[in-house]
Amino acid sequence: MELTPSELTILGLVIEHPSHGYDLERVIEQRGIRQWTDVGFSSIYYLLAKLEKQDLVQGSETAPGAKARRVFHATAKGKEVAARDTYAYIAEATPVAQPFLVGIANLPLLTEHEYARALHTRLAQIDTRIATLRDAQQAQTPLPLAAREVFSYSLSLMEAERSWLAARARVSDD
Repeated sequence: MELTPSELTILGLVIEHPSHGYDLERVIEQRGIRQWTDVGFSSIYYLLAKLEKQDLVQGSETAPGAKARRVFHATAKGKEVAARDTYAYIAEATPVAQPFLVGIANLPLLTEHEYARALHTRLAQIDTRIATLRDAQQAQTPLPLAAREVFSYSLSLMEAERSWLAARARVSDD
């Protein structure tokens, strides 16, 4: 894969709709993209500049004025690279670092009570994240297919984790 997840995220959003940095920030916020990628507000223009250097996007000035902003469009090469990397990211089952598993691997360092408390704390956080994602999804309907799939997959993972946590923490799973 040629692009990092952050680069592909920005390029994909530009392919979806030519945009300037502030538009990208708005979409990133609305869709909760920071839940699953490391695109910070301060890195959006850095990533756009990096993609432009690689001839994957092209920036054009909007009408001159005090608030002139560069609108970025994907190049043909950008669309080709994005399609290839998108396929690879979907098709390849790449291991992902899971700090939670590091904690579980070190479980002997906690008392049973501390472990139960940690599970309950995580469960509450997962419940909050699920509710936040569902609210964000509902607020934006209709969504493009890609965004719908991200929401669907993210919610499925969180609900599976919630179910596992609820069984371990011995609480209701509803």
